[in-house]
Amino acid sequence: MEKKKQTSYGDAGFSRFIKMAFQRHLGHEEEDFDKPVIGICNTFSEVNRCHSHIKPMIEVMKQGVLMAGGIPLEFPTTSIGEMFTSPTTMLYRNLVAMDTEEMIAAQPIDGVILIGGCDKMLPAQLMGAASANKPAIAFTGGPMANGEYKGKSLGACSDCRHFWQEYKAGTVSEEEIQEINSRLAPTAGHCMVMGSASTIAACAEVLGMMVPGAAAAPATENERLRLARETGKTIVTAVKRGLRPSDIMTEKAFSNAIRTLLAVGGSTNAVIHLLAIAKRLGIGLTLDRFETLSRETPFLANLRPAGDYQMEDFYRAGGVPALLKELQPLLYDEEMTITGQTWKQILERIKVDEVYRPIIKSLDEPLHKEGGIAVLKGNLAPNGAIIKPKAVRDSRLLSHRGKAVVFSSIEEMEKRVNDPELEVDENSVLILQNAGPVGAPGMPEAGMIPIPEKLLKQGVRDMVRISDCRMSGTAFGTVVLHAAPEAAVGGPIGLVRNGDWIELNVEKRQLILDVAEEELEARRKQWRPPVYDDYRRGYTKLYREHVLQADEGCDFDFLLPPNEKA
Repeated sequence: MEKKKQTSYGDAGFSRFIKMAFQRHLGHEEEDFDKPVIGICNTFSEVNRCHSHIKPMIEVMKQGVLMAGGIPLEFPTTSIGEMFTSPTTMLYRNLVAMDTEEMIAAQPIDGVILIGGCDKMLPAQLMGAASANKPAIAFTGGPMANGEYKGKSLGACSDCRHFWQEYKAGTVSEEEIQEINSRLAPTAGHCMVMGSASTIAACAEVLGMMVPGAAAAPATENERLRLARETGKTIVTAVKRGLRPSDIMTEKAFSNAIRTLLAVGGSTNAVIHLLAIAKRLGIGLTLDRFETLSRETPFLANLRPAGDYQMEDFYRAGGVPALLKELQPLLYDEEMTITGQTWKQILERIKVDEVYRPIIKSLDEPLHKEGGIAVLKGNLAPNGAIIKPKAVRDSRLLSHRGKAVVFSSIEEMEKRVNDPELEVDENSVLILQNAGPVGAPGMPEAGMIPIPEKLLKQGVRDMVRISDCRMSGTAFGTVVLHAAPEAAVGGPIGLVRNGDWIELNVEKRQLILDVAEEELEARRKQWRPPVYDDYRRGYTKLYREHVLQADEGCDFDFLLPPNEKA
């Protein structure tokens, strides 16, 4: 165990003397601080409801640390929650990552427990931990228990979107929508479908940064407290062994995590997060790697929004370890985890109960032969765009040609999309510009562009939608996201005009703007970067000036290690 850093006053002996004088307030003996000191990154917040329930888990973590011979000390960092952070949590993911990294690095701790919940928190914490590179372990508050309405399981927020769309279409009444609203998020925890929070938790577990089983256990289950205690024990052991994030989150571990993302039909947001975490470690992960693995990895987990079940069901079926047992022939199973065991050792004791086959399919009989995310390229997104083919509601749209209906900003989209005079039909392709990392700013989850109300009332429930922003992992539809480069930095999506023909072919992985190159060149010469009257100072100014594009992970260019070029 390395010697802890300490604040310097120009006299090493005095620095130790004054530190101990102030530490006595905590009730410890001087020799206690020779034991592994474990920081617990407490992100409790009454504003961020996904973190409002973590205090009991932290107390149990402390027990685990003490039982293993360590000293637990809580410290706070920024806490953000998707529905309660304006304009979007993605704008602040990098801020949380910076906060986390600096607090891990600056404080006299030997290891850290990172406890998150809502979907940008855990990626940010893993980014910070990767850069600080002290022993670290991740944990979340866990997914909510299932909601229920008239005998049907409800999932936040896939059913938020489904029933709101039906409400706008006139098939759900005001009274019904209010009753559904009261049942959508019935307990503490993050969204209980395979949305972004559940996806990144699963990926973190497979990366080796969680104790096995920690991703899926619901917030309301006793098992989550047991896992919290085990997390406390495990980080002390990791400190004694000197296991660091860079030892665990290897290039092969990222391949395992990507296969998991594809096998569970996980959130497209995880693509951005995995790229960002990998780059913090100097690993040159690209979209091409996601596409290669998608072609090779079957879709096994029958989970919403692309399937039928939810996280509570996945947990009872064995969670991530059970899924990995099926995927094992495709994995690098010799990769080390924070437990000190390899996945091969862990999976030796795992067996998938056949009664749960409707939830976790076998490698021989998958739900689909290919993974849940496809990478598209073409002159509309030369650096790549993302789609979830299995979340498409009308499979005919997977190969589609239609005329563009363009919205130049989120604000314009909200103003015009339901205008009865909007020239749009079910074959149109809805285009949203200037909603990317720089343009929005922060790349909000507006990519599931609303279907115009007049079309909803005609029975239309899916359309091709393309943008340079993101979509919630709980969402669905024929939605193309993360078009790079984005419109605000001169990307081709910003050159699209009303009436242009757009071709989408998911099988061929193509996204084409069918406009002559001469015309596109003329439009490029006319294009001017947006002028922003707001956000001329502070963090958002920093963000706009330094954020990378979606295909690079949307991290800040100055946070990458020297061997990883922006």
